[in-house]
Amino acid sequence: IKPEYRSKSNCQKQGTGRGAKRKEDRQLKNTEWPSMPLICAYYQYLSAKPAPIPIPKYGLQRSTFIHIKPKHRFKLCHCSSNEDQQQTLVGFSALNSEPPWEGGSVWSNMALYFFSLHVPMSFGGLSVVAQMLNQPNLEPQTKVVATLVIQTLELFGTLLLLQFTARPQYKPVGFKFNKIRGGRNWVFAALLGFVILVAVIFLTSFLADRLFEREGVNNRVVKEILLSGSISQTACTFVYCIVAPLLEEIIYRGFLLTSLTPAMQWPQAVIISSVIFSASHLSADNFVQLFIIGGVLGCSYCWSGDLRSSILLHSLYNALTLLITYFA
Repeated sequence: IKPEYRSKSNCQKQGTGRGAKRKEDRQLKNTEWPSMPLICAYYQYLSAKPAPIPIPKYGLQRSTFIHIKPKHRFKLCHCSSNEDQQQTLVGFSALNSEPPWEGGSVWSNMALYFFSLHVPMSFGGLSVVAQMLNQPNLEPQTKVVATLVIQTLELFGTLLLLQFTARPQYKPVGFKFNKIRGGRNWVFAALLGFVILVAVIFLTSFLADRLFEREGVNNRVVKEILLSGSISQTACTFVYCIVAPLLEEIIYRGFLLTSLTPAMQWPQAVIISSVIFSASHLSADNFVQLFIIGGVLGCSYCWSGDLRSSILLHSLYNALTLLITYFA
């Protein structure tokens, strides 16, 4: 209240003009500010949640509608980004980011294995045996037994090489690099990879036979060994189903793929290790099939994080190959 209105005597002294002015002030106050119920109504209107938006469930011609809550309206469209794809790639692989070997020694170790163990034993071992026995052409039984001994020596030499070049804290070296505890069964990974591998190899072999009409020379040699007696069959089974899977999976998946994964994404590491695995057999005719086999073996090992999955898968595939060769 203004000071001139506090005293009645002042009002009387001012005359009727003051009283009229006070009446006009009251009218202005009533018109400038709305009443309290009106303010509450405005607030409720402004703060109210939007009504559900009806969306046709079966198109515009149907009269059935579903109502979407406001909090779910922006979740209908989700576009994948590069980060989501990278998380998916990283989540597939169960390999640790720190292998037992130094990153700079990967290719030197591979070169040492290749030129000191693989080439002399796998490609020159039978020639040495033939010279020692003074036989230009080895018999099938002698050939397969000598191959078993040579492959076993190469396996032990590879294990010694990897143990010697590993970091001190990782000795002895184990080949179970699973960073995900539980939920990834290595037997399931091997069986699933076996089904995929058989389907892919059967399709590629069928197309190759139809297009190129080639004859498997290697299969004829293996069949001759299998038909030469029980000793040859036993030795051939040990070579193809036990020693060879152990040797190749330890060097190409357990060492090479594990060492490449920290430096790149796991698909790139699988491709590089598969190329080297295929090239190490020195077979131009089977390069594509060996590359596919190496890729499936590498994926099985990456997903499970356990080298036993790729070893079992390799053994199953070789056993199936021997059965088909024997009964064909």
